[in-house]
Amino acid sequence: MGRAPRPKPIHLGEKLLRIRVALGLSQEMMVERLSASNTLTSASISGYELGQREPPLPVLLEYARQANVYLDVLADDNLGLPERLPAQAKSEGIKRKPQRKS
Repeated sequence: MGRAPRPKPIHLGEKLLRIRVALGLSQEMMVERLSASNTLTSASISGYELGQREPPLPVLLEYARQANVYLDVLADDNLGLPERLPAQAKSEGIKRKPQRKS
């Protein structure tokens, strides 16, 4: 008997991409900023942004710090990023309208 895969945030990749672009960084520059992991590469960043890979928690924490948002904002699909990044005051995110399941 196998275990069911855990649910993954649908919007995580687009949020990570938006943070990187808002900071004006290339994927390689983002690797340098994310001091959480020595094994991080630009291919890792690409995989996270495309939703093909899920970043480890230390990497997510560093993304949240760079954007000045709470980690909840990245992990919760019901929260969106603030318009300005990095956020002036630490942002709790913007409530999204509930999406209908098809």
